[in-house]
Amino acid sequence: MTLTDPTTTASAADPAPGAGEPTAQAAGGVVLPSAAGLRPGTAVATAALDAAGIPVLDVTVPVYNEEKDLEECVRRLHAHLGATFPHGFRITVADNASTDGTLRVAERLARELPEVRAVHLAEKGRGNALRTVWLASDAPILAYMDVDLSTDLNALSPLVAPLLSGHSDLAIGTRLARTSRVVRGPKREFVSRSYNFLLHSLMGAEFSDAQCGFKAIRSDVAQQLLPHTLDTAWFFDTELLVLAQRCGLRCHEVPVDWTDDPDSKVDVVRTALDDLRGMYRLTKDTARGRIPLAQLRGALARGPLPATVPAPDPGGQGGLLGQLVRFGAVGAFSTLAYMALYLLGRTFLDPQWANFAALLISAIANTAANRRFTFGVLGRARLATHHLAGLAVFALGWALTSGSLAGLHALTTPGRWLELAVVTAANLAATALKFLLFRQWLFRRRA
Repeated sequence: MTLTDPTTTASAADPAPGAGEPTAQAAGGVVLPSAAGLRPGTAVATAALDAAGIPVLDVTVPVYNEEKDLEECVRRLHAHLGATFPHGFRITVADNASTDGTLRVAERLARELPEVRAVHLAEKGRGNALRTVWLASDAPILAYMDVDLSTDLNALSPLVAPLLSGHSDLAIGTRLARTSRVVRGPKREFVSRSYNFLLHSLMGAEFSDAQCGFKAIRSDVAQQLLPHTLDTAWFFDTELLVLAQRCGLRCHEVPVDWTDDPDSKVDVVRTALDDLRGMYRLTKDTARGRIPLAQLRGALARGPLPATVPAPDPGGQGGLLGQLVRFGAVGAFSTLAYMALYLLGRTFLDPQWANFAALLISAIANTAANRRFTFGVLGRARLATHHLAGLAVFALGWALTSGSLAGLHALTTPGRWLELAVVTAANLAATALKFLLFRQWLFRRRA
């Protein structure tokens, strides 16, 4: 890692994931004063930090080949913080192995603006950049935002305030709150909402928006959690949030105004696939005990997670008739969701892929709802097993609906509404099969 501040330049080895807590160093190897005395749940001593000349807030802007946009971003952010943030701050431009003039622009800004520094990393990856910069920072509050400044900067103060007071441990901007105002295309909207839905259904996530590039964390929490994160790219955000949740930490959410950047270099579909692989890896790591959650909870002094709510007596579920009524209600909502998702997906996908995506998302929701409401299974016990078995049932439904679509297109050139009618009918037939499999196989002991 190469660090540039307004006066000098130095190099230091990047901390490896899983290593111990690194010592924050300024240019020339001088050990920086830090917020080492900070403890979870306590307010930041801003007056003492200001008197010592230590920044209270360090905002990282990770960049890769952003030569054209970087200067405007940094100057806007610098002006906003100078006018609205009452304490010392730093803006760290983290250059991720750019091949254009990004680093030159960052170094020039660091020379011109005392609160700006430039960090150069030899390897690409937003997660790698944030982990490296945050572990080496002396500021008690660490934040990051995307260089396109898609998020309105007026949300920055509400993002940071609960961390300064000790009320919360992390804070995230969310584009999915009812009061958020978001402008973006249907493809990104579909992928983002689908991914967050999968996080809620498969991993029990309680935060609303994992991917918004607008987050903050207290340094005492970051020093404990970051060594246990592995992702170097876009899944880093999700990994950190899931880990924080499972350690019982408090996450504050701020509704944001967000405008999509049409020139964004992010490959949305590829990123979504990488995120799915990350979910699988994180689930496996947690199951195998790679992450010492119990020790982390103790170190962060937030206490144990709430105990799992025991499942109610299956006899209280009303027998076959009650299960049929509840299953039918869940199925009706699932079918409506499937239809809406299919029509949305058809705006940018072919029929088979739109069917696959809509069926997968609605199937996961259907399994979660039937698990809870139809068969009375609560808590996280066997959650992964139930969803994996539900995906096996989904495969049968997909085969039935995709076969129906293939047969329809072999006979004629249908309109979109005829397509929808055929796949919906096939989906209803698959639903009847699903009830039998759920009752007689997956949730048999709960029936």
